[in-house]
Amino acid sequence: MSSKTRYTDKELKEFRALIEEKIKKAKADLDLLRSAYMNNGNNGTEDTAPTFKAFEEGSETMSKEANTQLAIRQEKFIRDLKNALIRIENKTYGVCRVTGKLINKKRLYLVPHATLSIEAKNMQK
Repeated sequence: MSSKTRYTDKELKEFRALIEEKIKKAKADLDLLRSAYMNNGNNGTEDTAPTFKAFEEGSETMSKEANTQLAIRQEKFIRDLKNALIRIENKTYGVCRVTGKLINKKRLYLVPHATLSIEAKNMQK
C-alpha cells in the first residue's frame, strides 16, 4: 500500500478557495485596524479639565500601539497565507516541512497556512 505524498489537484483547488477567502477577510480586517490607528482620535476633550485630557491622550496612545501591533500580526498572517498559495502552485502545500508527511486535512482547514504537522509541532516542545 503506497502512502499519499501530496494532495490531489482537486483538493489543492479547495484549499486555494479557502485561503483566498481568508486573505480577502484578513485584508478587510487590516484596513479596519489601519484606519483605527491612523484616526486622529478626537474624542472632544478640548473643553475638559487638563488632567482628564492627559488620561485621554495616554489611553489613545496605548490604543494606537495595540492597534499597530494587531496590524503587524495581521500583515504577517496575510503574508503566510500568500506563501501557502505559492506552495499550492508548487504542489507542496500540506506537506510537513519537518517530517515530509501530509499535514492532516482538518488541521489545514483550521490553520491553512500551517507548514508543520501536529507530530512535528509536538517535537518542538
